[in-house]
Amino acid sequence: MTNSSASPVSSTLQPVLFVPHGAGPCFFMDWNPPHTWTGTADFLKGVASSLPARPRAILMVSAHWQAPGFCVTAGEQPELIFDYYGFPDHTYELTYPAPGDPALAKRIDALLSQAGLPGQQDTERGFDHGIFVPLKLMFPEADIPVVQLSLRDDLDPAAHLAAGEALASLRDEGVLIVGSGMSFHNMRGFGDARFTAPSEAFDDWLTRAVEAEPDRRHAALSNWAQAPHAHQCHPAGGEEHLLPLMVAAGAAGQDRGRKIYSEQILETQLSAFRFG
Repeated sequence: MTNSSASPVSSTLQPVLFVPHGAGPCFFMDWNPPHTWTGTADFLKGVASSLPARPRAILMVSAHWQAPGFCVTAGEQPELIFDYYGFPDHTYELTYPAPGDPALAKRIDALLSQAGLPGQQDTERGFDHGIFVPLKLMFPEADIPVVQLSLRDDLDPAAHLAAGEALASLRDEGVLIVGSGMSFHNMRGFGDARFTAPSEAFDDWLTRAVEAEPDRRHAALSNWAQAPHAHQCHPAGGEEHLLPLMVAAGAAGQDRGRKIYSEQILETQLSAFRFG
């Protein structure tokens, strides 16, 4: 089904995704070597057509918003936050005028509170680049309401899995839940061939964890730091890019996960996963 505004909105059960959002505004600029991010861009462009129906709304969890509790955007028309630095001028003129969904934000806040995970609604917060950069490729018309959920700043894997579990019922209401991060995120490792083998080993472990039955998946992801080369792939200050996967896995419930995209980019292995 297409993602045009003429497509019917459905309450069909939506899957849950974890997608790579790339490096800053990488999909909208030239790279050397050329086509560095072409495969990732093509994957993101194909997401809408892979869904069972057009989402009623999109809930995205980005690596680029952390707060003491789980916060959710509640504005009618969130602005964009250009939280990347040193890129070409035109990348600060990107637009993504998707509406917010205050009613959905209120429901998300209530579901989290009921699960013992209190947070707050933020009517002023805009969408950071972990949201609008991939969404410009996934749903370029920007006509589906979008709500962003923060990470909790303690980066506790179990808490983020629990948050996903609390929000799983939204899938039955036609809400697409997307974790936006990176399966590998070590800024010193990008472009360094010494990180190829460690990133592949971690990616293999992560794939097995995602594809495991739910109880084993939960246990493995809760202890991701014990995985092979975990801290080479997600050092302190980089592990927040893995935490959106925890929310996605929690929201998956009993659905098994699978890898839906994987590619070596800048000498490191990057992957995307789907549940349901």
